[in-house]
Amino acid sequence: MLKNWMYPTIAVIGVLALWHVSIPLFGLPPYLLPPPLSVIERLWTDSAFLGHHSWVTSVETLGGFLLSIAVGIPLGILLVWSRPLERAIMPLLVVSQAFPKVAVAPLIIIWFGLGLFPKILIAFSVAFFPIVVSTVAGMRSVDADLNDLARSMRAGALRTFLRIRLPYALPQIFSGLKVAIAFATVGAVVGEWVGAESGLGYVLLSANANLDTTLLFAVLVALMLIGLVFYYLVEFSERFLIPWHISVRSDALPSV
Repeated sequence: MLKNWMYPTIAVIGVLALWHVSIPLFGLPPYLLPPPLSVIERLWTDSAFLGHHSWVTSVETLGGFLLSIAVGIPLGILLVWSRPLERAIMPLLVVSQAFPKVAVAPLIIIWFGLGLFPKILIAFSVAFFPIVVSTVAGMRSVDADLNDLARSMRAGALRTFLRIRLPYALPQIFSGLKVAIAFATVGAVVGEWVGAESGLGYVLLSANANLDTTLLFAVLVALMLIGLVFYYLVEFSERFLIPWHISVRSDALPSV
């Protein structure tokens, strides 16, 4: 457990030290690169302000992520069970991901306004595709011998799905969820850039317009913290739901 925190802590300290040293080394003025202590101080002094906007972005991110799970996993299962449906829908899904979300986001804001819902939709639009792809890959990775065993034991389709196919697919699905939660955060911020009255993306634009680089860096740190918290929540859920899989077992790899 200690090693899990030791290496990231060393990496963070190293980045902060490099950041601190590079300012006098290259003669960078504070308006280009503020010192890390100034950013930490700004995070503390504006904690209530940043906390409110962080909450808004977190709600949008989580809403888009949960909606992408509710749509992406069932859709992936349907695509595996129906080849004609996959041939019809998968190209549309790929095309939908080819559109730049910055171009589509203004339309969503125009249609649904400046509230939370359009940001949730934008977060969903970038997060659901990795979940669909990972679900399809996971459902197709089930060992054929296990399916034959289930048929030989006269297990029905639902029982085979719940006892064999879904558990076998969960590691792949969680891989997609880890990617999706990062994408959902980006989607929420993109929505706030396009049109919002609150959220870290809104504060980021305001800080950029006012050339307040200290606040800008403080917002970036807040976004990184949100991303880390959500990522590790997904990883904790993975360890809780599939502790038997080699990807989450502590004895899977030799310790260094």
